[in-house]
Amino acid sequence: MKVVVLGGDGFCGWPSAVHLSRAGHDVTIVDNLVRRRMDDELGVQSLTPITTLTERLACWREQTGLTIGFEELDVAHEYDRLLAVLGGVRPDAIVHFAEQRSAPYSMKDSAHKRYTIDNNVNGTHNVLAALVEAHLDAHLVHLGTTGVYGYETTPVDLPEGYLEVSYPDRSGGTVTREILYPSRPGSIYHTTKSLDQLLFQFYAEYDDVRITDLHQGIVWGTQTDDTRLDDRLINRFDYDGDFGTVLNRFLMQAAIGYPLTVHGTGGQTRAFINIQDTVRCVRMAVESGDQVRGRPRIMNQLAETLRVLDLAHLIEQKLGATIQYVSNPRTEAAENDLLMRNDHLRALGFDPILVEEGLMTESVEIATRYADRCDRSKILAQSYWNDKRRDAARDV
Repeated sequence: MKVVVLGGDGFCGWPSAVHLSRAGHDVTIVDNLVRRRMDDELGVQSLTPITTLTERLACWREQTGLTIGFEELDVAHEYDRLLAVLGGVRPDAIVHFAEQRSAPYSMKDSAHKRYTIDNNVNGTHNVLAALVEAHLDAHLVHLGTTGVYGYETTPVDLPEGYLEVSYPDRSGGTVTREILYPSRPGSIYHTTKSLDQLLFQFYAEYDDVRITDLHQGIVWGTQTDDTRLDDRLINRFDYDGDFGTVLNRFLMQAAIGYPLTVHGTGGQTRAFINIQDTVRCVRMAVESGDQVRGRPRIMNQLAETLRVLDLAHLIEQKLGATIQYVSNPRTEAAENDLLMRNDHLRALGFDPILVEEGLMTESVEIATRYADRCDRSKILAQSYWNDKRRDAARDV
């Protein structure tokens, strides 16, 4: 299959692109390299040293004999070029990672809120519009987030994107229909993913676009079998308060002897998935595109749900780390329960990696190896959901 990977230079995009290439697909990466410029903006760098995308692609060809194409363009703001690339490649599938992926970054201030809305929503709509204008029957696989459901405690396992509801009609009877599960986004970033769902629903219904929306949990881990081949292929390892995911941050903190920073009570329950499972699930979604027609297929892409404090205690026991409770910069419930179904991916053969299985060791080894690249001043979260929390943090 011909596969275009939008945002193929990023934390999930790069390992997914090489995994699809290894699986025999003809891959083209489209990226504007903005994630690298964000490092400059924030004054932080990936804990792992990242080579240029040109070097990455040359190394991949050297190590495997496989070629991945690259087009540098801004999906959100260069529509004509995007249309030309898609029309020229005529892909069978498009994997869409080309969105600003950080909730804290999206909440830094009004400029970052506006940027996230502009980049994410406009980018997604450009891709959908280009598919229609180019007369492409390409399957769009989008990386969404479990955060669209919100993080309130519910009495049921969260379904995969849709909910059956019943309500009285005018004649006194009952009407039953299926709707998108009501969104409850907790940041501007999560709001863009919720808006994506409505765009997908519209284009699937009116233009028959085939869409799979992967509602993914928090990703942990760094390497995959493909990125381990050579140091020049190594994946990102973000540890800072804006882009570092919670378990990766904890593992880095343990490796350098820094206390595990637990926000609030640590009672927040979240969905988690290892980066190796992320790339496998993306491939499964791409390769099952013939099953998608009529409405967006929504898959909950997670391995398990865990409380943040339980994660911290697990690392405390295994690695001898200490725990430090800090003020929560977010506006969110102090505690919640969370269970989700992931029947679709299970039916495709998904057998997830669990946190307890010991793969944390590799992340600790990587963090230890590159500890000299860590800027400790960037570890604590610097983005606050409201001024009261910001002021409280300053007073500490």
